[in-house]
Amino acid sequence: MARSVGINGQIQQRSAPTLWNSTFLSSFFWDARAKSLEEQALGPLFNTHEMGNTPEQLMVSLNSTPAYTRLFQQAFEDQDAAPSVANVISALTAFQSSLVSLNSRYDHYAHGYHEALTDNEIAGLNVFRSFVARCSQCHTPPLFTNQQVAVIGTPEPEGLPRDIGAQNTFDSPVLRGGFKVPTLRNIALTAPYMHSGRFETLREAAAFYTGGRGHAVPEEEALLLHWHISEPNLTEDEIDRLVDFMKTLSDESLIPVTPAQLPSGLPFKHLEMPNENI
Repeated sequence: MARSVGINGQIQQRSAPTLWNSTFLSSFFWDARAKSLEEQALGPLFNTHEMGNTPEQLMVSLNSTPAYTRLFQQAFEDQDAAPSVANVISALTAFQSSLVSLNSRYDHYAHGYHEALTDNEIAGLNVFRSFVARCSQCHTPPLFTNQQVAVIGTPEPEGLPRDIGAQNTFDSPVLRGGFKVPTLRNIALTAPYMHSGRFETLREAAAFYTGGRGHAVPEEEALLLHWHISEPNLTEDEIDRLVDFMKTLSDESLIPVTPAQLPSGLPFKHLEMPNENI
């Protein structure tokens, strides 16, 4: 889905960033406003447009489910084992920290197994780390993000208002539209792309960067674009090779098994949303 879905089916302003390798990150949300997984978790839980919960209702729900009370007693046996907001946040953080993705074909190549990548994928890696394309300046290995906020002038989907992203960092009136550089780990599995799902395919997202400095910036806006946004003028073949390389960053070997039933007894179901623009 291009953008997240909240309580009662409301479409949110932004997409949900991946949780892969979140344990290694130092800031969270597209605008980097949270500085820990614990701080991040509090936002969606009690946001009226997202989970729409309250601390009181959360405790009622957990304490009325025997499976949860048993699990909390097991996990927090040396502390106050009763469900609490603090224990919920600790449990969420522990689970998210287990989502590690560092065993892709690229990793095998980087560790010395040359045959892990094809010639086209190696060519794409060379484009990726070249000074012309400058992809690795922001998407820095091994996490494939430098965790900084960058202004790149991404256009919004048609009909959506401008999302300025992070607040001005340097008190500049033109620093607008800044978003945290996302990881490219498992990027081939998470279409559509950008903070609002603007680009449908990985190739379309890659091609955006070769369109020239500020080519998608609205005429009435003056943006202080990130320094590396230039005019690489990549060829169609080079863009294809970039996509080939980014597909080698996929690794879900440690993905947890999805349960058929939740501890509350409710069946687990994927969302089926009627809005084709989600």
